[in-house]
Amino acid sequence: GAHPSGHIGESPAGIPNNLMPYVTQVAAGKLEKVSVFGDDYPTSDGTGVRDYVHVEDLARGHLAALTYLQSRPGFHVWNLGTGKGTSVLEIIDAAETAAGRRIPYSVTSRRAGDQAEVYADATKARDELGWRAEHDIEAMCRDHWNWQRSHPSGYDVG
Repeated sequence: GAHPSGHIGESPAGIPNNLMPYVTQVAAGKLEKVSVFGDDYPTSDGTGVRDYVHVEDLARGHLAALTYLQSRPGFHVWNLGTGKGTSVLEIIDAAETAAGRRIPYSVTSRRAGDQAEVYADATKARDELGWRAEHDIEAMCRDHWNWQRSHPSGYDVG
């Protein structure tokens, strides 16, 4: 993820394992294309659906959990997510809009063990922490593209 300012973002070493930095590196020309693992899932467009959450929302959720624990110590579990799934092709489409350019992709075979849809039920986080995701996929893609564009080689640790 990335901060809206474009000053703080995900800077994976080597080839990214997460979809967003991979997609933005393809948009920036650092990688050739996105591999979409399967297009025959029982989803709206056949691609895997996941609950992508903006890093700022995730950070706010962690802070809310720490605040909660100050007065209620112990073991607690909360799901932090939007509660809405977004497909791989929807992410690519939103990233294309954010970057203002086409993002090449090719469909390959499914990965073993991948589920068609995985998304969070953040009801407990809402009820106990007063937390909910506020950013949408378009903001997530825009902010990640701003980071990628501002830092084409990631952090220069020289």
